[in-house]
Amino acid sequence: MSLELWLAFIATYSLISIVPGPSVLMVVSQALNNGRRAALYCVAGDIVGGFVIIALALLGVGTLLATSALLFQIVKWCGVFYLAYLGIQQICAARQLAPMDVQPQASQQSLFESLRAGFFVGVLNPKAIMFYVSFLAQFWDPNGNTTTQFFILIATSTVIVGVVLGGYALLAVQAQRFFQSIKARRRLGYASGTAMLGGSIWVSATR
Repeated sequence: MSLELWLAFIATYSLISIVPGPSVLMVVSQALNNGRRAALYCVAGDIVGGFVIIALALLGVGTLLATSALLFQIVKWCGVFYLAYLGIQQICAARQLAPMDVQPQASQQSLFESLRAGFFVGVLNPKAIMFYVSFLAQFWDPNGNTTTQFFILIATSTVIVGVVLGGYALLAVQAQRFFQSIKARRRLGYASGTAMLGGSIWVSATR
C-alpha cells in the first residue's frame, strides 16, 4: 500500500466515521446517562466490534453474506432485535430516573454492560460487512503484501474510530451540565431510545 493510498483511506474513513450513526448515539447516551468511564467502555466495545467487522470483510465474509440469503437474514435480524432491545432499554431507564441519578455513577456491572452494548452495536450489522467489502477494495493494492495491508487497514481504522467516538464521548461529558435535570435527561433517554427503535425498523426494512 502506497503512502498516498493510505492517506486517502485515512481521510475518507475519518469522514465516514464522523457522520453520526448507532455507535455515536450509543456512546453519547452512555456518556450522558452513566458518565465518562461508561462511555469509554462503550467506545472500547465498539472498537472491538469494528475490528471484527473489518476483519470479516477482509476475509471475504461479506461475499458469503451477499450470496447466502439465509445467513444474511439471520445476522440482519439479530441486529434488528438487539437495536430494538437497546431502544426499549433506554426508554425504560429514562422512565425510572430518580433525583439521586442526576450525578451518574457507573458500577462495574454497568461498565461491562456499556462494553457489551458498544460491541454488539458495532458488530451486528451485516450491511456494514458488505459495505467494507466494497469500501476497502478501493484502498487495496493487489500487488502489495496481503498481511501487511490487512494489519495497516485494521490498525488505521481502529485508531480513527477510537478518536472519533472518544471525541463524541468527551463532548457529551462536557455537555452534561445541560442535562442535569430529571426532565431533560428523560427527554434525552426517550429521544435516544426512539432513535434506536427507528434504526431497528430501518434495518429491518432494507435488503
